Amino acid sequence: MQTFTKAERLSSKVAIDKLFETGKSFHSAPFKICWLETIESKSPVQIVISVPKRSFKRSVDRNRLKRLIREAYRKNKNSFYEKLENKKILLMFIFTSKAMIEYTEMEEKIIIALQRLNKSINLES
Repeated sequence: MQTFTKAERLSSKVAIDKLFETGKSFHSAPFKICWLETIESKSPVQIVISVPKRSFKRSVDRNRLKRLIREAYRKNKNSFYEKLENKKILLMFIFTSKAMIEYTEMEEKIIIALQRLNKSINLES
């Protein structure tokens, strides 16, 4: 099912702080991905997307990039969910590029990032 529900959004300030303090991270251009295994989560994966104001001054550009990231994630999360094996994860995508990118390229990068994240999570267990 290709939906992106409220339960899949990470909005808790405490959880986001915990993600930054104790989470693991890696770079997969144009993203920095931070993740943390957790037990108290409503959904298998809770996600937050960040596009820095320093890189994109205009809010329309930041919002467009967040929309593209969210859509690419929504379409490709099912294969990622299948490989999680009942783990619960907090996840943050930070867009690090200085240039706007098209949806097709964004989707390719999200797929690569999710595959790499899957390998990282499975190595941890």
